[in-house]
Amino acid sequence: MRNLSLKQLHAVAAIARLGTMTRAAQELNVTPAALTARIKGLEDEIGLLLFDRTHAGLKPTDAGRELLWAIDSIGTVLETCTERLRTLRGGHGGRVALGVVSTAKYFAPRIVGGFAAGHPGVEIDLVVGNRGATVEALRDYRVDLALMGRPPRDFAITAEPFGPHPLVVIAAPGHRFAGRRGLTREELAEEPFLVREYGSGTRTVFEEFMTGLLIRRARIGIDNGSNETIKQTVMAGLGIALISGHTVAAEVAAGRLVLLDVEGLPIRRDWFAVRRADKVLSPAGLAFWDFLVGEGAGWLPALPGAASQAASS
Repeated sequence: MRNLSLKQLHAVAAIARLGTMTRAAQELNVTPAALTARIKGLEDEIGLLLFDRTHAGLKPTDAGRELLWAIDSIGTVLETCTERLRTLRGGHGGRVALGVVSTAKYFAPRIVGGFAAGHPGVEIDLVVGNRGATVEALRDYRVDLALMGRPPRDFAITAEPFGPHPLVVIAAPGHRFAGRRGLTREELAEEPFLVREYGSGTRTVFEEFMTGLLIRRARIGIDNGSNETIKQTVMAGLGIALISGHTVAAEVAAGRLVLLDVEGLPIRRDWFAVRRADKVLSPAGLAFWDFLVGEGAGWLPALPGAASQAASS
C-alpha cells in the first residue's frame, strides 16, 4: 500500500458514511465515475473488495472496516500534530537542548526550574561538559544554546551576559590563612594550589590573576579537572584553589570551606548565554533565551561572605 493517498482514504470514509457513490462524489466534488475509479484502484492495490453492494447501499467489508480504523487513527494523529504545532508556535511546547559548562551545573537546574514553572510544556535537555566539549556541541549544532563564562571566538556567535560570575580562593576552615584580612598574591603563591585543567575558563582566570608568580602545585596525584575533586581535596587540607564562587556556595554556607580575603578578589566575570549566530531558535528556544537573559541572574546562588570580601578588595 505504498501508493495509498489521503484522497483515497477520504473517498472510503465518505462512501462508508453516505452509502452511495453518487452522494459521496457530490460531497467530494468529483464525478461518480472518478470516485469509482479511485476506489477500484485502491481495491486493486490491496487485492480486496472494500464495499458490499446491498439493498441498503454500500457497506464496508472487513477490509473496508480495517481502512476506516486506519482513517480514524490517522485523523487522531493529525489532530494531535495540529495541536502540538499550535503549541510550538506559541512557545509553550517543544524541546530545547541546553549546553552547560561543568561549573554552571550547580545553578543551571535552578534556572531550568524557574523557566519550567511558566512553560510546563517545554522539555529541556541538559548537556553538561567541560568548556571544550560545550563549545564543540555549540559549534556542531548539537545544542541550541549554552551557558558558559567565556564565549568562544573562533566562530560566529551571539552572546548575552545574564549574571555575575565571582571567582574566589577557597581553603579548609582550619587553614592558616582563614580569617586573615588583605592577603596578597605573593602570600598565596606560598601555598600548594589545586587548579583546573588547561583550557577551562577557571584555569585561564587563575593564570591571569597569578601571572608573574611561581606557583606551587599541590603534591597529590589526582585528576584536578573536576570541581568536586578540587573542593573535596581543599576540604581535606591538601591545598587551596581559585574557583567559581557558585560551585562552592553550599559548602561555604555550611562551614565546610572558607573564602580567603585576598587583595583583588573576588574576580568579577559574567555568565553568558551563547548561541550560534546562524542558529534559528524555535519559539521554545527563544522563550528560554529571553528568560535566561532577562531573569537568569535571579536564580544564581548567593555566595556567603562575597559582599564583605568585595568591599575589602
